[in-house]
Amino acid sequence: MAESWVNSAERIGADLHLELSGPGGRRAALIRALRDAVRGGRLAPGTRLPPYRSLAADLGVARNTVADAYAELVAEGWLTARQGSGTRVAARSEPPGAPERVPKKAPPRARGPRHDLRQGTPDASSFPRTAWLASYRRALQQAPNEAFGPGDPAGRVELREALAEYLARARGVRTEPGRIVICSGFAHALRLLFPGVLRGPLAVESYGLGFHRELLAAASVRTVPLPLDEGGAQVGELGRERAVLLTPAHQFPTGGPLHARRRAAVVDWARARGGVILEDDYDGEFRYDRKPVGALQGLDPERVVHIGSVSKSLSPALRLGWIVLPRRYVDAVLSVKGEREAWAGVLEQLTLADFLASGSYDRHVRRMRQRYRGRRDRLVAALAERAPHVEVTGIAAGLHAVLRLPPGAERSAVKAAIWQGVALDGLAEFRHPEATMSAPDGLVVGYATPSEHAYGAALEALCGALPPGP
Repeated sequence: MAESWVNSAERIGADLHLELSGPGGRRAALIRALRDAVRGGRLAPGTRLPPYRSLAADLGVARNTVADAYAELVAEGWLTARQGSGTRVAARSEPPGAPERVPKKAPPRARGPRHDLRQGTPDASSFPRTAWLASYRRALQQAPNEAFGPGDPAGRVELREALAEYLARARGVRTEPGRIVICSGFAHALRLLFPGVLRGPLAVESYGLGFHRELLAAASVRTVPLPLDEGGAQVGELGRERAVLLTPAHQFPTGGPLHARRRAAVVDWARARGGVILEDDYDGEFRYDRKPVGALQGLDPERVVHIGSVSKSLSPALRLGWIVLPRRYVDAVLSVKGEREAWAGVLEQLTLADFLASGSYDRHVRRMRQRYRGRRDRLVAALAERAPHVEVTGIAAGLHAVLRLPPGAERSAVKAAIWQGVALDGLAEFRHPEATMSAPDGLVVGYATPSEHAYGAALEALCGALPPGP
């Protein structure tokens, strides 16, 4: 038995594994191997085969052996040969006279929702393709040669410098590039921090993403829920925990900001306890009723870990985020990150650095801020007209809103939304299982996800799913 790799550059620029085995000698073995490659789809219809001499050299067989094999397969209908065009795989994948294949009927696909009003995703049709491509080209042209070799687990310095400038200007973050670690998003940041750097128990808000709680539980981190009210998390309830996770700019998902007195109080708690605050700044740039409130990190950079990403502002597909760390945690986080497989792509980092430095990011955020504000205003107006008994709670910010429903109406409203072809979540989906505060009924509506032309129909379907008024 002999096995060979065909890698002639004159073929298709790809490797093809041919196994020359079985009775009948090399010619018969080559015919069988090529026939199997065509039948199995490894040689697609139209593929040009290498000249006799090239294939013979690759396989270590005589030139006449290849010529005879090609001639046999042309006669059988597997290959075609034309003067000036070479030998190619025939358009048919079966030889002449073979029975026609009856295509299998694909099973019916489950119909998805017509209108996606789930939280957490920006309008994908608004991704700034032209500006991003321009930044990508500049980044690729200007990238130093060392950028394509082994890198820095902290991330490209160009991006960390651009982020330090942007976060200081737009979010009030106090840092320098050496205290920023690039990651692939908030979940990745949690994996880097727990349990290798920080330990539980961890205080969290009573409402939040269940995925994050599951991730922490998998790291053997116990989460302790803090009650919420119109002033945000009741940080006065913090006990023996050494860390707390907050969404101070825009509580997720209930929508309120952390009150100024509580912002100061939680920093005082961290200083007194030797604790740390994790700040999830997931949509801090999107405030519509006033200028965005600065990040909590600015009150004490050595007690707050600031975490952000471009998942809401640009796209979750980019998988780019950052952790702004107190100095004492930088080395420990880099030690945990270590493995290169966990790093974000260098070209994406360099592109984002250029996107920030060129002002394209600011322009995109301003444009999307106007668009999402318009989306929220249309939601409020539609409810005022069609369902005035349903209240939109929380501040005018972010990419979602919470609709407060009459007691006991949440479950039936979610079912009615399904019938209307609307995908959304009930507020109960985000409640911590150990929360003791009262559980209001509500719907979490992501108004950013639909494209602009589809948003009106989505609102119409949503209103049709809401419970009737008194």
